[in-house]
Amino acid sequence: MSRSTSRPTARRGGRRAARAAGVLAALALTLSACAPGSSGSDDTAGISAGTADDPIRIGVVNSGDAYWDTFTKAAADDGLTVKIVNFSDYQLPNQGLADGDLDVNQFQHLQFLAGYNQSSGDDLTPIGATAVYPLALYSAKHTSLEDIPQGGEVAIPNDDTNQARALLVLQEAGLISLKDGGSSLSTPADVVADKSKVTVTPVDAAQTALSLKDVDASIINNDFVGDAHLSEDDALFTDDPDSAAAEPYINVWVSRAEDANDKTLQKLIDIYHTPEVEKGVLAASGGTGVIKDNDPADLKRILGKITDDMAAKG
Repeated sequence: MSRSTSRPTARRGGRRAARAAGVLAALALTLSACAPGSSGSDDTAGISAGTADDPIRIGVVNSGDAYWDTFTKAAADDGLTVKIVNFSDYQLPNQGLADGDLDVNQFQHLQFLAGYNQSSGDDLTPIGATAVYPLALYSAKHTSLEDIPQGGEVAIPNDDTNQARALLVLQEAGLISLKDGGSSLSTPADVVADKSKVTVTPVDAAQTALSLKDVDASIINNDFVGDAHLSEDDALFTDDPDSAAAEPYINVWVSRAEDANDKTLQKLIDIYHTPEVEKGVLAASGGTGVIKDNDPADLKRILGKITDDMAAKG
């Protein structure tokens, strides 16, 4: 069922030394952009041994979160040495995994993974769930959904992933109706005007909070809620983290397809879901995160549906 948790030294040494240098160089330069791609190399096989000389390399974008220290210590107690590799560019952890620089990564939700696989031609695979972070509707003018007037204006993030999710949140709240029920690829063009209570105005995600003074309500990402001096208690509506509409936004552990059943990687996922680590994950989210434990088969089902929707959308 599982592959070996170590790679032959002769195969690993040269490739990983060279590739690792590339990753470290990327980190040192703090690259702001990098086109996704795949090395197509035939010598990507198995994962690292998990020893001091050959640690399991985990790609993340938030290594400053305290729970990674808790996780690293828990892994060591279980006989595994891990190295948390931090990136500032969201494309690099997937490219690094595909190229063999990393053994696994943990930073993205399924919608992002599907987009990466489609654009790169890779087949990176979700092997474990982490959490989903609800997206909420806020207002500086109204205290309930019912107070938002017919024809009211709602600001939403304009990036593809958050825009579609924001539309689904508004539909779940009963404020708009989307063509064919909507999907994780919906756009404002899919809003059915004569069946909707409000209009939507896409703005830069960082501007959604600032727009509160000008619109009836805004969908605001967690990243900007604190800056706007808001808390989850101020939300007029939050999407249901257990709903089908929230499934594409489940954050996941990701491996190369050939390593998906590796027992050592599964052990790391089990460590992540220990109470002490989960407590830190929730603390890092300001209490807004919801831990998810979908199994790999369910995650692959969700990823497959997103991929099919992308193909149909063209």
